[in-house]
Amino acid sequence: MLWKLLMRSQPSRLCSLRRMVSAPKYRPLLACFTYTTINQSDTENKRTVEKLYKFSVDIRKIRRLKGWILLEDETYVEEIANILQQVGADETAVASILERCPEAIVCSPTAVNTQRELWQSVCKNKEELVKLIEQFPESFFTIQDQENQKLNVQFFQELGLKNVVISRFLTTATSVFHNPVENNKQMIRLLQESYLNLGGSEANMKVWLLKLLSQNPFVLLNSSAAILETLEFFQEQGFTNFEILQLLSKLKGFLFQLGPRSIQNSMSFSKNAFNCTHHDLKQLVLQCPALLYYSVPVLEERIQGLLKEGISIAQIREMPMVLELTPQIVQYRIRKLNSLGYSIKDGHLGNLNGTKKEFEANFGKIQAKKGRPLFNPVAPLSVE
Repeated sequence: MLWKLLMRSQPSRLCSLRRMVSAPKYRPLLACFTYTTINQSDTENKRTVEKLYKFSVDIRKIRRLKGWILLEDETYVEEIANILQQVGADETAVASILERCPEAIVCSPTAVNTQRELWQSVCKNKEELVKLIEQFPESFFTIQDQENQKLNVQFFQELGLKNVVISRFLTTATSVFHNPVENNKQMIRLLQESYLNLGGSEANMKVWLLKLLSQNPFVLLNSSAAILETLEFFQEQGFTNFEILQLLSKLKGFLFQLGPRSIQNSMSFSKNAFNCTHHDLKQLVLQCPALLYYSVPVLEERIQGLLKEGISIAQIREMPMVLELTPQIVQYRIRKLNSLGYSIKDGHLGNLNGTKKEFEANFGKIQAKKGRPLFNPVAPLSVE
């Protein structure tokens, strides 16, 4: 077992690690807004409607999607609009925000001001703040657990995360900030211990951790037990500590969200599909960790799509990263290559693989080579 083996070389670290195994109990995000009890009658609050009209809000949208808001006895239309205007939102932006997130008008102005201060602490200027609120109004008006949000922002800043990354978390990973800060600290300690126990160096640990969090902050919502279980599973499958560290570096925190059963299913499918030994499968996985990340139906669809294009299993084994491409992208790229007379069936899949930018660069090179003259008319002749 991974941690039993590690105990011999890292006894003190392992003891502290095991004390953190109990799953963190964080409070899930059950309700995004604080609002009063809905009016018992079905009569709209005329004052609310009139004030919304004043700010050019499309009432029909609110009636169609969230009509209950117009029935509330107590609303703060003018106060919320004023707060938005104070940070630089113009009339059009205010109307758009209130139409998309009408729950804002039942939020406490005091709480919204507190939220504004928190978001301003990680935004470069008011223009950036307004842009974020326009794009993610629901996240901005999620106003519960504000003290916990503030503590988490401070914690991430102390870790060394840039404010631009933290602001992205606030908009797209709000649940991370509603997780008690002690739970997030505990998970960070576990990730650091895991990295060191797998052979990572102290010098590189901070960079690795910040990259992991930047790419997948939701790793903080995992349980300690689940992370240890995943690491032990890879040890049982014959992966060395160095190889597990490789997978961690490539898949970041996504590795811990898969779970042993899902990983086992994907590995079993790939082993049968490529008709390879367990050792060869390990090398394929290290070369293309997407074999673990994608589910069996996705892998099956992508392999079948490549086979229909005339690509062989042997070619896929040679360049498994091609499975990171959807069948639609594969078809589009093959048609482009065929237009130059390049047959992917006989060539290397390297020209098909890669990001959009990498593919276009390779395509340009092939295109230039095809258009090159048979000889250079200005080159000096070699005459004896």
